[in-house]
Amino acid sequence: MNGKDEEKNYMNIVEMTATQLAAAIRTGETTAVEATEAVLARIEEEDKKYNCYVTVDRDGALAQAKKVQAQIETGDLTGPLAGVPVAVKDNICTEGLLTTCSSRILHNFVPTYTAEAVKNLHKAGAVILGKTNMDEFAMGSTTETSAYGPTKNPRNTAHVPGGSSGGSAAAVAAGECIYAIGSDTGGSIRQPASYCGVVGMKPTYGTVSRYGLIAYGSSLDQIGPLTKDVTDCAAVLAALASHDPKDSTSVSREDTDFSTALTEDVKGLRIGIPNDYLGEGLNDEVRTAVLQAADVLKEKGAVVERFDLSLVEYAIPAYYTIAAAEASSNLERFDGIKYGYRTEAYAGLHNMYKKSRSEGFGEEVKRRIMLGSFVLSSGYYDAYYLKALKVKALIKKAFDEAFAKYDLILGPVAPTTAPKLGESLSDPIQMYLGDIYTIAVNLAGLPGISVPCGQDDRGLPIGLQLIGDCFQEKKLLRVAYTYEQHGKKF
Repeated sequence: MNGKDEEKNYMNIVEMTATQLAAAIRTGETTAVEATEAVLARIEEEDKKYNCYVTVDRDGALAQAKKVQAQIETGDLTGPLAGVPVAVKDNICTEGLLTTCSSRILHNFVPTYTAEAVKNLHKAGAVILGKTNMDEFAMGSTTETSAYGPTKNPRNTAHVPGGSSGGSAAAVAAGECIYAIGSDTGGSIRQPASYCGVVGMKPTYGTVSRYGLIAYGSSLDQIGPLTKDVTDCAAVLAALASHDPKDSTSVSREDTDFSTALTEDVKGLRIGIPNDYLGEGLNDEVRTAVLQAADVLKEKGAVVERFDLSLVEYAIPAYYTIAAAEASSNLERFDGIKYGYRTEAYAGLHNMYKKSRSEGFGEEVKRRIMLGSFVLSSGYYDAYYLKALKVKALIKKAFDEAFAKYDLILGPVAPTTAPKLGESLSDPIQMYLGDIYTIAVNLAGLPGISVPCGQDDRGLPIGLQLIGDCFQEKKLLRVAYTYEQHGKKF
């Protein structure tokens, strides 16, 4: 193969979807090793601009690609992801591979075990490229709180990629992986997918094992896919989903062949658009794009109506109260004793705890730990945390009532397109308000998907959010796929 042919093959590979690439590997058009080399070359060439990765495991990826290729050739691996390179968010444990949560306090943490979700990807024949940058301990909406510097949006490097799974979303958008996985606590898959112009899905709580996911908010966290299209999203979700006895919140499901939902059939489906999602604070271009997407589905036979979804205004305070409370408990284990960062100079045990945590955690993480400790403290538990749990139950009830009338809910992912780097960090409250359309999904344990539905006048992507009732991922994928075939793409 001459130099031009090699360059053409490299470009073809990084532009393929996961299912396209797996098919090309199965038929012998390329190999898992060639695919991995092509994506590693892209990372080498491009990642200085975007900072998508904390760790790239070049040797491990190539070794795994050789092993997978041999299994493909013997017919042991035939699935839709076999041989395809994937990026993993840096809060999902991988045995023998650095896992930092983009935090100084875990700068040297190498897990002795692998997360169940990653094990499932290995079973599907995936090749792990490395670990993607993120907001520290998944706390943020921009991937700017990382100890390893911010990730930049490949669509426009002056803008953020969203967060906390911004490294994963940016890597998919930049061709630095074929697909990626992230975690979603309050929109951390869907919002960066929207900002970067890719597809991102948060499954029903319990569908994907949380074993090996370094917890932020245990009752809210869920691992999910970030992909180039809806077909890939269905294939990756099918690989990730499994019952895991090591995770007490894991659900046993039999309906995980999600690719069967990829049909252009929305006739008669009832879709509700909350008036609360289209009001004050929503950018006009985002509103127009979302309503045009609704019109596309209406033209394909769906029944689209506006309705009032109550309690939206209470979702943000309830979410941040619960998430911060759970974070303060979950992050208590990082104390400088067993693993991770330990301060060099200290006087006594308590001083070591204090200095290690003060030096190891970033500002946003410390802010949320303090908030969580406050709402759980004696005298404030009933006034804040208990009240937030009651609001969470009311939000779930409001969604139950909505799904008694509608098959799914349609709206924006975020109030605006991707802000400029530095804008959100200067105003944390404004950053928190950016989650207004995504966090209720986590509070209620529902599935949600972000699909590109156009761009603003600056060329920045806009995401359409579809929300389903529990365990209705197939319905979401069917509608998302239909829109993808007929609507505006980024």
